[in-house]
Amino acid sequence: MTTNPAPAIELTGLTKRYADVRAVDAVDLTVPRGQMLALLGPNGAGKSTTTEMILGLTTPDAGTVRVCGTTPTDAAQRGLVGAMLQNGALLEETPVRTMLGLVAGVCAHPLPLDDVIERADISALLRRSTSKLSGGEAQRVRFALALLPDPDVILLDEPTVAMDVETRRRFWERMRHVAADGRTIVFATHYLEEADQQAGRVVVMDRGRIVADGTGSDIKSRIGGRAITLAVASPERADGLAALAGVTAVDLLEDGRLRLATSDSDATLRDLFAADGPGATGLVHDIGVTTPTLEDAFLELTSH
Repeated sequence: MTTNPAPAIELTGLTKRYADVRAVDAVDLTVPRGQMLALLGPNGAGKSTTTEMILGLTTPDAGTVRVCGTTPTDAAQRGLVGAMLQNGALLEETPVRTMLGLVAGVCAHPLPLDDVIERADISALLRRSTSKLSGGEAQRVRFALALLPDPDVILLDEPTVAMDVETRRRFWERMRHVAADGRTIVFATHYLEEADQQAGRVVVMDRGRIVADGTGSDIKSRIGGRAITLAVASPERADGLAALAGVTAVDLLEDGRLRLATSDSDATLRDLFAADGPGATGLVHDIGVTTPTLEDAFLELTSH
């Protein structure tokens, strides 16, 4: 890592078009040093195109990209940025250790190989052929490749896809150690709970623009209210739940329970358990009250 006072990433008016579609539309974003940022958005939101422009793989039509105060190409050549791309190709039919050694040989200032192996948790994979790796194992090897240049900035595209729950937990535990060194980490993910738990900052993109930027709590607070989940003994009698005080929406969950979105959970519960309310007549049971999740906020921000 280097000592550099410039922001880790600075995007100004960043724009990219494909025919008549603006994949990225005048995006301004500054990421300070040492931040862990989750980049969220539905498919086609512009996340991948933005990442490709930060890495210098795609040239913007307008605007500028600065990585550690320099151009993306210069940052890559100097080993200031590392990337873990979901579909990044690995050398075929090559032992993992051999491939790591080859890549380390072209890095300006590589991390010691033993450090990379330990941080990426791949010691058991070193003799394996890259063509024999499972999806989750290949992701861990891609993470090792991202660490090899000893970068200041690491970009991760769906880093835990194909990992099981335990491997995903270990991955983020190790990632926190990597971040503790002062590195800047930007990761795109569809696991919204993961983003909420791991990132100090969440940026949501939709249709090429940033539609939300803040902590997970900041973004969840934008939609306000709470949610009441409950089971209904007689579904045919559940129509009246939508008329309870404060209820703004009623949704059927996959497990058969109902979810009531409410702007005033206290008022909703008072109505629910009034003398003639559904709760007093035994219609509902297994009641829970929750605050909005990042998924709730995400869906509200990106639904059209």
